[in-house]
Amino acid sequence: MTPGRARERLSGHPLAAARLVLGSVLEVGEVRARIVEVEAYGSPADGPWPDPAAHIYPGPTPRNAVMFGPAGHLYVYLSYGIHQCVNVTAGPDGEGGGVLLRAAAIESGIELVRERRAVRDPDARLAAGPGRLGQALGITVADKGIDVLSPDSAVRLEIAARRGPVASGPRIGISKAVELSWRLWLDGHPAVSR
Repeated sequence: MTPGRARERLSGHPLAAARLVLGSVLEVGEVRARIVEVEAYGSPADGPWPDPAAHIYPGPTPRNAVMFGPAGHLYVYLSYGIHQCVNVTAGPDGEGGGVLLRAAAIESGIELVRERRAVRDPDARLAAGPGRLGQALGITVADKGIDVLSPDSAVRLEIAARRGPVASGPRIGISKAVELSWRLWLDGHPAVSR
């Protein structure tokens, strides 16, 4: 899929964008990781998909400004002051929306990932969870704003042609809009978070 077509498809409803990102590959240097679990997040209160669980719900701030720009850029934030959580912006330019990358299966660069994670987890668990994924890929808040669809980007998203069976359910770790089944995962994949 061309970068222009991928950006166009990411510019729709965040749940459709999440379906597009699921199963795709994120490449950061020598590390390639297949995204096996995602969560969609909607727009501010006055947007097309009001989502009180989204970081952008109150409107634009210096922290979340990238999410109001074009689709296909990184939005990285710190959770609990330590976990680098990685999102791909979604929705139309100016509206806001995103896809949280919850878990990935490392396809190459496993040695570097093991150095970064410094744990004895099985390979399938090294990026199983949003904080683990950020650490495994070496993505930090300094990467916020990177265009993941640009061929010369330091972080690149390759949209998958096929995904396999997809399951859905409620998002995890939120207290608002919990009724939305906006969490998607590759059904039965061992790298999905617990």
